[in-house]
Formats: sequence, C-alpha cells, structure tokens
Amino acid sequence: MAMTQSNRQKLGKWGEQAAADYLTQLGYQMVSQNHRTPYGEIDIIAAHEGMMVFVEVKTRASDSLGMPEISITPRKVTHLIQSAEYYMQHHSEATGSWRIDVVTVQRRSSDPNPLITHFKNAIS
Repeated sequence: MAMTQSNRQKLGKWGEQAAADYLTQLGYQMVSQNHRTPYGEIDIIAAHEGMMVFVEVKTRASDSLGMPEISITPRKVTHLIQSAEYYMQHHSEATGSWRIDVVTVQRRSSDPNPLITHFKNAIS
C-alpha cells in the first residue's frame, strides 16, 4: 500500500517526537526541532555533555523497505554536514564540539513502543 504525502508527514512527525522523547530521557536538552538552514532541515538539535548534537531522524512504518538508516544517501550526508556547520557559524551561543547522530524509529505492529536505534557520531 502506497503512503500518501500526509501519511508520510504524520509518520515522520511521530518518529521525530519519539526520537526527541528518547533523547530527552537520556539527558539531552532539546535546543530546536525542524530547524531550517539554506542546506536543508535539521530534525533535532540538542545539547549533551557540553556538545551540540545534530540529529537526523529516519522513521519507517515497517521493515519492508529495509532498515531506516539505509535511506541516508551521500548527498544527504553532505547536506547534514553543511547544515550543522551553518548552524554553528550563525549561532554564537553554540560553541565547542559538535557531532551528527542518526536516530532510527521503526513502528512495530505487534508493539505500541517503537524500535529506536541511536547511532552516535554516525556522520563525520
């Protein structure tokens, strides 16, 4: 069954909220969500242990398309790095180290809780 754009958007929002809740439980402080830069959107910007963390969230409704992380293309990697660098250059309060994490969120039909996988420093 093909997903309509609005269903995909709802799934994406659900996944981003699940990822934000997960990161908050781990002690990350949310700085911004869906932050737009000239290079693209950053799903989540958080602070953790003195580091700025830029998070790309990938959500899947099922595993029929493969694991969510495989959808991060080389072009997407370039956009993520450019977006993070842009943010750091244009926010004087954002100093010090930063990294890009990927959080995958998979909806499971048999379980109301999503399967969440956190890849720290996934893109460098």
